[in-house]
Amino acid sequence: MQRQFDDLLLGSIELFCLAAELGSFTSAAAAASVTPAAVSRSVARLEKRLGARLFVRTTRQIRLTDLGKRYFEQCREALRQLADAEREATGQQATPAGVLRISMPTPYGHYRVLPLLAEFRARYPQVTVETHLSNRNIDFADEGFDLAIRGRAPQDSGLIARKIEDAELVVVASPGYLRTAGKLKTLDDLLNHDCIQYELPSSGRNLPWQFMRDGESVEMVTRGNYGSSGDVLAGVTLARHGAGLFQTYRFVVEKDLADGTLKELLIPYGGGSRPFILLYPHARHLTSRVRCFVDFLMERLQA
Repeated sequence: MQRQFDDLLLGSIELFCLAAELGSFTSAAAAASVTPAAVSRSVARLEKRLGARLFVRTTRQIRLTDLGKRYFEQCREALRQLADAEREATGQQATPAGVLRISMPTPYGHYRVLPLLAEFRARYPQVTVETHLSNRNIDFADEGFDLAIRGRAPQDSGLIARKIEDAELVVVASPGYLRTAGKLKTLDDLLNHDCIQYELPSSGRNLPWQFMRDGESVEMVTRGNYGSSGDVLAGVTLARHGAGLFQTYRFVVEKDLADGTLKELLIPYGGGSRPFILLYPHARHLTSRVRCFVDFLMERLQA
């Protein structure tokens, strides 16, 4: 294998990533114990090699170009992998350390995972956790994530998929809405109600509602005058303020149901659920921080 990177180039990449993270050549220089001129020369060296600008510079600030952003993400991930390989080789992986990047859906993040992170960090204080809450699918390689939580397993055979749980669904509405709404005893009665819609990011279609009837799973397409996309929690907020009915996960509205802010409806047709899946790339040797987090999450959420 031919050598492509010398020590000077690898050092330049490290200084470039520092400058990109800190948003300043001066701050990067201080963090690396070099001069700002050394950081500037390193960035110039990379730009000459690539034949493109990585930063837009003004007298007051620097910011990454579009190409610079993509280059930074890939370089940061490459440097992380080098650091992991070194820890693995020297036996330092016995103590989980480094940055753990996790992508997860908004409701699952807020109500399931984020409340557990302080406990995880108490066990593994040398791990830094970065979270990304979004309902869109991510690209592990391009975006540098270690793990993701999604509602279904993708076709990608390069990912390990482990079900965390089947989250129960409930239909809820505010007492104010119910005072003026029509009857709601059967699933067919939903057609006469304002059902708050959630648009699936992957398809642009409204998410069907899930029920159990006579032991069989039933999907219903509902309709209404309110909708949201990108954040399931918007539908909960609308329901709390009397906009209509909404189907969501029980764990999201447990407190609302307990204090009477929302009422559970269509209980005889309850029991529908949707899965949450933990995804991470296949790897012959997972880093200890990823392995520990997977074990921790499965232990706490499947308890």
